[in-house]
Amino acid sequence: MSATIPGPAGAGDGERLARVVLSRVFEPGEPKTGALLRTSGGASPLLARLRTGEGPPKGFTRARWEGLAARALRADPEQDLARAAAVGARFVCPGDLEWPSQLDDLQDTRPLGLWVRGPADLRMWSLRAVAVVGARACTDYGTYLAGALAVGLAERGWVVASGGAFGIDGAAHRGALGVTGGTVAVLACGVDRGYPPGHARLLARIAEQGLVIGELPPGEHPTPSRFVTRNRVIAALTRGTVVVEAALRSGALVTARAAERLGRHVMGVPGPATSGLSAGVHELLRGGQAHLVTDAAEIVELVGEMGELAPEKRGPLVPRDLLTPEAAAVLAVMPAGGAVRAESVALATVTAKDDVIARLYELQALGFVERDGDAWKLTRRTRTTASPGGERGGRV
Repeated sequence: MSATIPGPAGAGDGERLARVVLSRVFEPGEPKTGALLRTSGGASPLLARLRTGEGPPKGFTRARWEGLAARALRADPEQDLARAAAVGARFVCPGDLEWPSQLDDLQDTRPLGLWVRGPADLRMWSLRAVAVVGARACTDYGTYLAGALAVGLAERGWVVASGGAFGIDGAAHRGALGVTGGTVAVLACGVDRGYPPGHARLLARIAEQGLVIGELPPGEHPTPSRFVTRNRVIAALTRGTVVVEAALRSGALVTARAAERLGRHVMGVPGPATSGLSAGVHELLRGGQAHLVTDAAEIVELVGEMGELAPEKRGPLVPRDLLTPEAAAVLAVMPAGGAVRAESVALATVTAKDDVIARLYELQALGFVERDGDAWKLTRRTRTTASPGGERGGRV
């Protein structure tokens, strides 16, 4: 082994090399691995134990332990580091300045380290990151919303994290890239691989403008189980997870539940009640496991600092909204057709006639009613803009 190991300052060279080796020995996210690493006193002692042929520790069969030891003997950390450097990647592990401390919340399932490709500082970006995840086979509605949410978050200075997959993930990454915002793709394979192949150009662009990260060493391929374990990293790295579209059996729900276990904010974007692709999101919302959000401002209200409130949403203001309660009551009893005398209005509103006359003149000045001899009637404009539900007075 060489004396100088490429990588950020922090962890010692021996510990870093040992973690590089172990990243090829153990599958990501196994609690037994984390417990063994903790009880062994670090990666270097654990690697030495594997290479000396010592018997299996508690919880490991002899056959499995011998298989892991064989992997450790075959591993070539210098080659892995060189392959990573060839694509501009580095290995970041606990103890490094760039290591995001929120990953420590994963405890025994914490990554041994992360292969990081891209110019940004992972730790700094993770401080203001939100995950946007969802279905691969999404609808146009989901694609639009994922992109719009990512644009809104990026414009507010937030980093958008996702899994680099087709569908919602890709839309979220593209939305952030489109406004030169920060985005992080967390892969279930080596960061030197473009997976899915159809996203090779997208991932290359993310690596230039943002970050492509993963637990697996260079050259490793994805498997179904690796996609599942990858999702806990997305949840832990971010302040909250937004699920845009997800069926009842969806990997995005795995990310959401991991975020919930970690005490992160979980958010869901509602879809059509008839859409199976939104059924998983609706279950999260119905069960109180997620907050309903519809735009970036509502997301930031949850994950941001105190006082970053989303603006209150109201319908359009119409002139009738500005009427006093007394004038509105008079307008409400005016007939849709024909004229009515002030005495009849006073009787209908249980109001003195003089007060009714005063309100009628007020409504006349505002263009709601007009005189018709000794009676009063709605103006033509008020009648033609009355609501379909039969509301008198209508909109002006």
